[in-house]
Amino acid sequence: MNHEEIKRYFENNPPPKEVVWTPWAKINDTQVFLKSCYIGINNFNGPIERCPAWWHLRDFYLLIKRSTVQKAASSEPTVSLEETVSGIENSPAEEIQEQEEEASNL
Repeated sequence: MNHEEIKRYFENNPPPKEVVWTPWAKINDTQVFLKSCYIGINNFNGPIERCPAWWHLRDFYLLIKRSTVQKAASSEPTVSLEETVSGIENSPAEEIQEQEEEASNL
């Protein structure tokens, strides 16, 4: 999924205004957060995989998507990034490090 598809998803399914992403990260206005991500992605020079705004947008999308599925399955309103990213194998930094290690081994 690319950032345009995620943007369309959020246009059709707006997230709640406030989201507690982690105990230390609370998004007070998700629309401002999303606009910031879109601007960061559009202004980034380089591969999209290395864009911090892309990773923030992707992780937020996964958080909202998973919380929507969890809410349908149960009545718990809690949205937690730890639960969301537990299914992701590698962080962006780990993927970049693995790519660099593979390149150095050639």
